[in-house]
Amino acid sequence: MSRKRKKFPALDVTIDAYAAEGKSVAHMEDGKVLFVEQVVPGDEITVQITKQKKNWALGRVTAMLKPSPDRITPFCQHFGVCGGCKWQMLPYNLQLKYKQQQVTDQLQRIGQVELPPIEPIVGSEKERYYRNKLEFTFSRQRYRTHDEIVAAGDEKFEVEPALGFHAPGLFDKVVEVRTCYLQPEPTNTLLTVLREYTEANKLPYYDSRAQEGWLRNVILRVASTGEVLVNLIMAHEDEQARKAILDHMLANIPGITSLHYTINGKMNDTIYDLDVVCYHGKPYIEEQLDEFRFKISPKSFFQTNTYQAEALYRITREFAGLTGNETLYDLYCGTGSIGIFCSKGAKKVIGIEAVPDAIKDAYENAAMNGLNNCLFFAGDVSDVCTDAFFAEHGKPDVIITDPPRVGMHEKLVQQLLRMRAPRIVYVSCNPATQARDLQLLNEAYRVVRLQPVDMFPHTHHIENVALLELRGSK
Repeated sequence: MSRKRKKFPALDVTIDAYAAEGKSVAHMEDGKVLFVEQVVPGDEITVQITKQKKNWALGRVTAMLKPSPDRITPFCQHFGVCGGCKWQMLPYNLQLKYKQQQVTDQLQRIGQVELPPIEPIVGSEKERYYRNKLEFTFSRQRYRTHDEIVAAGDEKFEVEPALGFHAPGLFDKVVEVRTCYLQPEPTNTLLTVLREYTEANKLPYYDSRAQEGWLRNVILRVASTGEVLVNLIMAHEDEQARKAILDHMLANIPGITSLHYTINGKMNDTIYDLDVVCYHGKPYIEEQLDEFRFKISPKSFFQTNTYQAEALYRITREFAGLTGNETLYDLYCGTGSIGIFCSKGAKKVIGIEAVPDAIKDAYENAAMNGLNNCLFFAGDVSDVCTDAFFAEHGKPDVIITDPPRVGMHEKLVQQLLRMRAPRIVYVSCNPATQARDLQLLNEAYRVVRLQPVDMFPHTHHIENVALLELRGSK
């Protein structure tokens, strides 16, 4: 016998405050904290409880009784459906306020170390069209909203393809995106051209559940230099159809300087273990940060907001306090962008990154900028950073660490505590794990500066840069 699903109640509440990670809070009659997404403090709403624990609950909005005076009309027709840009209903100044609050709350609550005043958040000059990379998915199954399903009643839906973004939490359904405000042209032109061509030629979109179909994904990079890279991913080779669609793209999408294709017959969408073939133009595009140029190939990692990355890197360079005599270690260096950005102030730069292809790009980027003081090494950062490695390549005077959202491995933290570099600059995309790591480093380091930076307007994501100095070093 199947287990009967517990039915939770619906109730009317007023949203009291912003919490973190895109969630706001209300309080139930029994005092329990209720977390709700896509709401603004001051909203009066009806909430369907979806999960209950002893001290907290989760809920989803079923009706807006009275909107907050702070709420504004979202500018995108796909708001609330595609899963991106979840804060469009908030004025940008309030987004910045709540992001600053999130950094403060998480560093204080989780880190529990002595902190300097947190400097005012650096907002993004561009609130729209700020991304340099997007990936769209072809799917046989268009995502249908709750309202569509209710309106249809017992009627069966026809199978309908879609080109756009994955619906939140669903691997096999895609939200049809007609206009996207995240990336500049030719992004929306590409969507229109591909949709019209594939419909006219009845080209099959991929069905990830049945593992059949042809067109899978398209990745688009638009650099601030004006160069444009497109990579079309297909499930299998069909030379005639492939050439036809690629030639059609070149003829009808202006500005493409680097056109590629990838054949992916695997069950997952990742292309990092596949060959990418350059069909037209040079095999990479170039991006500019400050005085430095960077090669970006189809599989390169690069900060997705070029304009704000420059602001983030300038803060990092300032915090590093380089005088030209230091050995600088760039941990989780990716394609070397932070280390290269700081290279003119360092005697030597040592970059470490787990992805071998990224290290190859890092060397090419250093050569492109005429740098001969940069060395890069492939391997897990916590494994590479050993006493023997530091003895061979020099004790660090300054360490820049830019780990993924999970933060630094405790093994690496312990190695940093043993190495005792005078300064550590910690660039984080997750203040919660940064706070945890600051607590671990607290036995040897004090936090002297903190600077939040907003890289992604209309989302809850926030970067934070922390400067740590060795206790007793001054």
